[in-house]
Amino acid sequence: MAKPMMRELQVLRSAYVTPHMLRLTLGGEEMAGFPPDQESAYVKLLFPQPGQARPLMRTYTIRQQREGEIDIDFVMHEHTGPASSWARRARPGDRITIGGPGARKLINPEADWFLLAGDMTALPAISVNLESLPASARGYAVISVLDEADIQPLHHPAGVDIQWVIDHQEGENDFTILAQIEKLDWLQGQASVWAACEFSEMQQLRRYFRQRGVPNSHRYISSYWKKGLSEDQHKLVKREDAEGDSGL
Repeated sequence: MAKPMMRELQVLRSAYVTPHMLRLTLGGEEMAGFPPDQESAYVKLLFPQPGQARPLMRTYTIRQQREGEIDIDFVMHEHTGPASSWARRARPGDRITIGGPGARKLINPEADWFLLAGDMTALPAISVNLESLPASARGYAVISVLDEADIQPLHHPAGVDIQWVIDHQEGENDFTILAQIEKLDWLQGQASVWAACEFSEMQQLRRYFRQRGVPNSHRYISSYWKKGLSEDQHKLVKREDAEGDSGL
Protein backbone atom coordinates (compact mmCIF):
# COMPACT_ATOMS: atom_id res chain seq x y z
CA MET A 1 0.00 0.00 0.00
CA ALA A 2 1.39 3.40 -1.01
CA LYS A 3 2.23 5.80 1.76
CA PRO A 4 -0.32 8.64 1.83
CA MET A 5 0.85 12.00 0.58
CA MET A 6 1.52 14.41 3.42
CA ARG A 7 0.91 18.15 3.10
CA GLU A 8 1.11 21.05 5.51
CA LEU A 9 -1.91 23.25 4.90
CA GLN A 10 -2.96 26.60 6.30
CA VAL A 11 -6.25 27.55 7.83
CA LEU A 12 -7.79 30.08 5.45
CA ARG A 13 -11.21 30.57 7.03
CA SER A 14 -13.29 29.35 9.95
CA ALA A 15 -17.07 29.63 10.24
CA TYR A 16 -19.93 27.85 11.98
CA VAL A 17 -22.37 26.26 9.54
CA THR A 18 -24.74 25.44 12.42
CA PRO A 19 -24.27 25.61 16.22
CA HIS A 20 -22.62 22.16 16.32
CA MET A 21 -20.89 22.17 12.91
CA LEU A 22 -17.71 24.18 12.39
CA ARG A 23 -16.23 24.46 8.89
CA LEU A 24 -12.53 25.11 8.34
CA THR A 25 -11.22 25.98 4.91
CA LEU A 26 -7.66 24.72 4.37
CA GLY A 27 -5.28 25.65 1.59
CA GLY A 28 -1.87 27.11 0.85
CA GLU A 29 1.10 26.36 -1.37
CA GLU A 30 1.12 22.64 -0.62
CA MET A 31 -2.31 22.23 -2.18
CA ALA A 32 -0.41 22.19 -5.47
CA GLY A 33 -0.86 18.74 -6.96
CA PHE A 34 -3.86 17.88 -4.80
CA PRO A 35 -6.12 15.80 -7.08
CA PRO A 36 -9.39 17.36 -8.26
CA ASP A 37 -12.89 16.04 -7.57
CA GLN A 38 -12.18 14.74 -4.08
CA GLU A 39 -15.37 15.84 -2.33
CA SER A 40 -16.44 12.99 0.04
CA ALA A 41 -12.91 11.54 0.08
CA TYR A 42 -11.23 11.37 3.48
CA VAL A 43 -8.06 12.97 4.80
CA LYS A 44 -6.04 12.27 7.92
CA LEU A 45 -5.33 15.21 10.21
CA LEU A 46 -2.11 14.83 12.22
CA PHE A 47 -1.71 16.23 15.73
CA PRO A 48 1.80 16.02 17.28
CA GLN A 49 1.85 14.77 20.86
CA PRO A 50 4.48 16.08 23.31
CA GLY A 51 6.95 13.35 24.21
CA GLN A 52 5.59 10.92 21.62
CA ALA A 53 7.17 10.00 18.31
CA ARG A 54 3.88 9.39 16.53
CA PRO A 55 1.20 12.06 16.16
CA LEU A 56 -2.48 11.38 16.69
CA MET A 57 -4.36 10.90 13.44
CA ARG A 58 -8.01 11.76 12.99
CA THR A 59 -10.10 11.08 9.89
CA TYR A 60 -12.31 13.70 8.26
CA THR A 61 -14.31 14.04 5.06
CA ILE A 62 -13.70 16.66 2.39
CA ARG A 63 -17.01 18.50 2.23
CA GLN A 64 -16.20 20.86 -0.64
CA GLN A 65 -13.23 21.49 -2.88
CA ARG A 66 -12.35 24.56 -4.91
CA GLU A 67 -9.19 25.65 -6.68
CA GLY A 68 -6.43 25.53 -4.06
CA GLU A 69 -8.64 24.84 -1.02
CA ILE A 70 -10.82 22.28 0.74
CA ASP A 71 -13.51 22.51 3.41
CA ILE A 72 -13.52 20.20 6.44
CA ASP A 73 -16.55 20.11 8.76
CA PHE A 74 -16.09 19.34 12.46
CA VAL A 75 -18.89 18.25 14.80
CA MET A 76 -18.56 20.28 17.98
CA HIS A 77 -19.64 18.46 21.15
CA GLU A 78 -19.53 19.74 24.72
CA HIS A 79 -16.69 17.31 25.40
CA THR A 80 -14.22 17.78 22.57
CA GLY A 81 -11.42 15.55 21.34
CA PRO A 82 -8.04 16.65 19.96
CA ALA A 83 -9.35 17.42 16.46
CA SER A 84 -12.42 19.42 17.45
CA SER A 85 -10.44 21.23 20.20
CA TRP A 86 -7.86 22.26 17.61
CA ALA A 87 -10.58 23.30 15.16
CA ARG A 88 -12.30 25.48 17.76
CA ARG A 89 -9.05 27.35 18.45
CA ALA A 90 -7.87 27.49 14.82
CA ARG A 91 -7.38 30.88 13.23
CA PRO A 92 -6.33 31.92 9.72
CA GLY A 93 -2.63 31.23 9.28
CA ASP A 94 -2.53 28.23 11.62
CA ARG A 95 -1.04 25.10 10.06
CA ILE A 96 -2.04 21.44 10.05
CA THR A 97 -0.45 18.41 8.41
CA ILE A 98 -2.84 16.19 6.49
CA GLY A 99 -2.46 12.85 4.74
CA GLY A 100 -4.43 11.76 1.73
CA PRO A 101 -6.83 12.01 0.11
CA GLY A 102 -8.18 8.51 0.57
CA ALA A 103 -10.87 6.79 -1.44
CA ARG A 104 -14.23 8.40 -2.15
CA LYS A 105 -17.20 6.42 -0.87
CA LEU A 106 -20.16 7.22 -3.10
CA ILE A 107 -23.54 5.55 -3.31
CA ASN A 108 -24.03 3.10 -6.19
CA PRO A 109 -25.88 5.16 -8.84
CA GLU A 110 -27.27 2.11 -10.67
CA ALA A 111 -30.53 1.76 -8.78
CA ASP A 112 -34.25 2.48 -8.93
CA TRP A 113 -34.20 4.49 -5.72
CA PHE A 114 -31.81 5.63 -3.00
CA LEU A 115 -31.58 5.68 0.77
CA LEU A 116 -28.90 7.65 2.60
CA ALA A 117 -28.62 7.72 6.37
CA GLY A 118 -26.26 8.92 9.06
CA ASP A 119 -25.52 11.23 11.96
CA MET A 120 -23.68 14.55 11.95
CA THR A 121 -20.29 12.91 11.41
CA ALA A 122 -21.64 11.57 8.11
CA LEU A 123 -23.45 14.75 7.07
CA PRO A 124 -20.58 16.04 4.89
CA ALA A 125 -20.46 12.76 2.94
CA ILE A 126 -24.26 12.52 2.74
CA SER A 127 -24.35 16.07 1.37
CA VAL A 128 -21.87 15.20 -1.38
CA ASN A 129 -23.75 12.00 -2.21
CA LEU A 130 -27.03 13.90 -2.53
CA GLU A 131 -25.38 16.39 -4.86
CA SER A 132 -24.05 13.54 -7.01
CA LEU A 133 -27.46 11.98 -7.65
CA PRO A 134 -29.27 12.66 -10.92
CA ALA A 135 -32.12 15.17 -10.85
CA SER A 136 -34.56 12.31 -11.47
CA ALA A 137 -33.47 10.37 -8.37
CA ARG A 138 -36.05 9.43 -5.75
CA GLY A 139 -35.77 8.06 -2.26
CA TYR A 140 -34.90 9.23 1.24
CA ALA A 141 -32.16 10.72 3.37
CA VAL A 142 -32.46 10.20 7.13
CA ILE A 143 -30.07 12.43 9.08
CA SER A 144 -29.65 12.66 12.84
CA VAL A 145 -28.53 16.00 14.30
CA LEU A 146 -27.92 17.21 17.83
CA ASP A 147 -30.37 20.11 17.74
CA GLU A 148 -33.08 21.52 15.51
CA ALA A 149 -30.75 24.46 14.86
CA ASP A 150 -28.30 22.01 13.25
CA ILE A 151 -30.65 21.36 10.34
CA GLN A 152 -29.03 22.88 7.27
CA PRO A 153 -30.20 23.38 3.69
CA LEU A 154 -29.01 20.64 1.37
CA HIS A 155 -28.92 20.50 -2.41
CA HIS A 156 -30.79 17.36 -3.42
CA PRO A 157 -33.10 15.97 -6.10
CA ALA A 158 -36.72 16.96 -5.58
CA GLY A 159 -37.73 13.30 -5.40
CA VAL A 160 -35.47 12.59 -2.40
CA ASP A 161 -37.29 13.21 0.89
CA ILE A 162 -34.95 14.63 3.56
CA GLN A 163 -35.99 13.52 7.05
CA TRP A 164 -34.21 15.06 10.04
CA VAL A 165 -34.09 13.29 13.40
CA ILE A 166 -33.24 15.30 16.52
CA ASP A 167 -31.02 13.35 18.91
CA HIS A 168 -29.75 15.64 21.66
CA GLN A 169 -27.53 12.88 23.08
CA GLU A 170 -26.03 11.38 19.94
CA GLY A 171 -25.22 7.72 20.48
CA GLU A 172 -27.11 7.57 23.79
CA ASN A 173 -30.58 6.73 22.51
CA ASP A 174 -31.81 3.47 21.05
CA PHE A 175 -30.96 3.59 17.37
CA THR A 176 -32.88 6.70 16.36
CA ILE A 177 -31.77 6.49 12.72
CA LEU A 178 -32.93 2.89 12.38
CA ALA A 179 -36.24 3.71 14.08
CA GLN A 180 -36.92 6.42 11.50
CA ILE A 181 -35.92 4.17 8.59
CA GLU A 182 -38.30 1.46 9.78
CA LYS A 183 -41.16 3.95 9.38
CA LEU A 184 -40.39 4.61 5.71
CA ASP A 185 -42.41 3.18 2.85
CA TRP A 186 -40.03 0.75 1.17
CA LEU A 187 -40.17 1.66 -2.50
CA GLN A 188 -40.42 -0.70 -5.46
CA GLY A 189 -37.35 -1.74 -7.41
CA GLN A 190 -33.66 -1.98 -6.58
CA ALA A 191 -32.61 0.14 -3.62
CA SER A 192 -29.14 1.60 -3.25
CA VAL A 193 -28.11 2.29 0.35
CA TRP A 194 -25.39 4.47 1.87
CA ALA A 195 -25.18 4.77 5.66
CA ALA A 196 -22.59 5.83 8.22
CA CYS A 197 -22.99 6.46 11.95
CA GLU A 198 -22.01 5.16 15.39
CA PHE A 199 -20.70 1.58 15.46
CA SER A 200 -23.54 -0.13 17.33
CA GLU A 201 -26.21 1.48 15.18
CA MET A 202 -24.19 0.61 12.07
CA GLN A 203 -24.46 -3.06 13.03
CA GLN A 204 -28.22 -2.74 13.41
CA LEU A 205 -28.56 -0.98 10.06
CA ARG A 206 -26.43 -3.60 8.35
CA ARG A 207 -28.68 -6.34 9.69
CA TYR A 208 -31.82 -4.46 8.68
CA PHE A 209 -30.73 -3.83 5.09
CA ARG A 210 -29.65 -7.43 4.66
CA GLN A 211 -33.06 -8.55 5.82
CA ARG A 212 -34.50 -6.17 3.24
CA GLY A 213 -32.48 -7.99 0.59
CA VAL A 214 -30.18 -5.13 -0.41
CA PRO A 215 -27.15 -6.85 -2.01
CA ASN A 216 -23.52 -6.00 -1.18
CA SER A 217 -23.18 -4.25 -4.54
CA HIS A 218 -25.80 -1.70 -3.50
CA ARG A 219 -25.01 -1.40 0.19
CA TYR A 220 -22.33 0.79 1.76
CA ILE A 221 -22.60 0.80 5.56
CA SER A 222 -19.81 2.03 7.82
CA SER A 223 -19.20 3.25 11.35
CA TYR A 224 -17.38 6.56 11.79
CA TRP A 225 -17.08 6.31 15.58
CA LYS A 226 -18.00 4.20 18.60
CA LYS A 227 -19.36 5.56 21.85
CA GLY A 228 -16.71 5.61 24.59
CA LEU A 229 -13.76 4.79 22.32
CA SER A 230 -11.03 6.85 20.70
CA GLU A 231 -10.60 6.68 16.93
CA ASP A 232 -7.67 4.27 17.30
CA GLN A 233 -9.72 1.97 19.55
CA HIS A 234 -12.68 2.22 17.19
CA LYS A 235 -10.48 1.15 14.27
CA LEU A 236 -9.55 -2.05 16.09
CA VAL A 237 -13.18 -2.87 16.92
CA LYS A 238 -14.22 -2.04 13.37
CA ARG A 239 -11.52 -4.33 11.94
CA GLU A 240 -12.54 -7.19 14.23
CA ASP A 241 -16.17 -6.70 13.24
CA ALA A 242 -15.30 -6.77 9.54
CA GLU A 243 -13.26 -9.95 9.96
CA GLY A 244 -16.07 -11.66 11.84
CA ASP A 245 -18.82 -10.51 9.52
CA SER A 246 -20.02 -13.05 6.97
CA GLY A 247 -20.90 -10.34 4.47
CA LEU A 248 -24.13 -12.11 3.49
